[in-house]
Amino acid sequence: MSQGRKLHILTNPELERLAELFRTFSEPTRLALLQELKAGPRAVGDLVDALHATQANVSKQLKPLHQAGLVTRTRDGTSVIYAIAEPLVFEICKLACEKLNRDASKLVRMRF
Repeated sequence: MSQGRKLHILTNPELERLAELFRTFSEPTRLALLQELKAGPRAVGDLVDALHATQANVSKQLKPLHQAGLVTRTRDGTSVIYAIAEPLVFEICKLACEKLNRDASKLVRMRF
């Protein structure tokens, strides 16, 4: 730690909020939805087709993403359109992928 710089320690409520955000990323279908939305706003029906999933499951997984403020939803006639509200999700996923790639390369290099 550099001199004169105080380390910020998160409070329990802050840690809980952070843990809740990470829980939002813990479901593979949610990650697939974010990946699909990276290309731009999509109707629920389009997401259902892209993921080869049921509408009920797609809607169920979009709900926590919306509640976390990661996606927006707007109604367009009878369709509901979802879009990325927080582009930071892609940086979080990129960092996680980089970590997994580093781990995988270590496993490959470990030969007896």
